[in-house]
Amino acid sequence: MSTLDALDARILLALDADPDATVLALARTLGVARNTVSARLARMRAGGALREPSRRLDPAALGRGMVAFVQIALSQASGPRAIAALRRVPEVVEMHSTSGEADLLLKVVARDTADLHRITTALLRVEGVVRTSTTISLAEELPTRYGELLARLAGQQG
Repeated sequence: MSTLDALDARILLALDADPDATVLALARTLGVARNTVSARLARMRAGGALREPSRRLDPAALGRGMVAFVQIALSQASGPRAIAALRRVPEVVEMHSTSGEADLLLKVVARDTADLHRITTALLRVEGVVRTSTTISLAEELPTRYGELLARLAGQQG
């Protein structure tokens, strides 16, 4: 993945301001050639800097307004197989390997507490999962954001 520069940041900020903007509209807004914007967006997609649009989705729109974080301790011998199995659970929307007491931190979405119980029980059944600890999110105080970092980068000379 290549590092973004100031123009890339300006393009992304313009897309945040108007997600439906065409390449031509972005080019006009930013005062650059349409081909430049198109090439930059293609490079960011190909390089993995731009992720799929579904990541912007509010899980409540899918009927899964409950968010929980599940810490998982793994058997070291079956870690890779367990991770592969956990990736197949649709309600697991994010997974990170971590240091500390747990090996993984999962972000899970559920309909309600009964659904969360079903999901965490299924997670415990995965071969290699030794134990879990679940924390329910009461409110999202700060959603994932990159706008401030993009604004800082956009202000730099690229």
